[in-house]
Amino acid sequence: MPDRRTPLWLWPNLLSLDAPAVAIVWLLMFQKIWVQYLSWGYHASLFLAVWGIYILDRILDVKMLAPGDSRLGPRHEFHERHAKVMACVAVAALIGAAIIAGFEISFGPLKDYGKPVIFLVVIFFSLTIFSKQDREIPHLRNLFAGLAFAYGTAMGAHMWSWKPGMVDLILPPLNLALSPEMLAFAVLCTLNISAIHFWEHSRFSADVEEGAANDLALSVPLTVLAAACIGLAVMDAESRSRPFYYAVLISSALLYVLNRLRKNYSLDALRVMADAAMIAPLPVFLVLINSTQV
Repeated sequence: MPDRRTPLWLWPNLLSLDAPAVAIVWLLMFQKIWVQYLSWGYHASLFLAVWGIYILDRILDVKMLAPGDSRLGPRHEFHERHAKVMACVAVAALIGAAIIAGFEISFGPLKDYGKPVIFLVVIFFSLTIFSKQDREIPHLRNLFAGLAFAYGTAMGAHMWSWKPGMVDLILPPLNLALSPEMLAFAVLCTLNISAIHFWEHSRFSADVEEGAANDLALSVPLTVLAAACIGLAVMDAESRSRPFYYAVLISSALLYVLNRLRKNYSLDALRVMADAAMIAPLPVFLVLINSTQV
């Protein structure tokens, strides 16, 4: 973007800081409903790990996609211009995450919970490499990205869960993977990632029917997720997780509104607003969770 001044609202996206910010916000929500308190190390290591992974993913995009590919945007151009610096930042972030985790997080739980994350991230990068030349929307890749992001975010709080289940005594990561809170967040993350692909695909396609299909492919799952969150909130007898389900509901509604208004905004603005939709529920969540604890 040498011909204009970069707007301030775009910088978090250019620096790949948007995903780490979303992760920290939702870790706080998981913490509030499950354990109340986590040491700073959990938040710092999660932020650095997500930041490093996202930088590497964008560098990989630049390396594998042809110049001028419609899937490349300002964030990729920034990483291409500063590839060496950003690669060093990614490595430093991942090393920093490992060091902090080593000092601040108990090794036993971290080892048990960390294996699924490593597996999901490896599958994600494998699918990324094999799907780069495919012009279709990478649904399977998005699913693993959503699962990896949601599980990796939630596991720090679930290690010290306030209410262990029977599965927790045998295989703690499985209890997390089956928890309705984690599954609801995983679906939200997957739809958030897919929304960007749907919007990009529709923007560069002249096929009206394909655009309508993309609209339904995003609107229907968002509506189902919102309805499911209402049902889960109603069925939560202890009311402890209700604020969390309402947070997922709010993000789903905001993504739905963005999808309806997408033609009014640039793709860069839509990417930023999609991340903002993931952060926006935090104030409402904090008010609701504090009211349930009074």
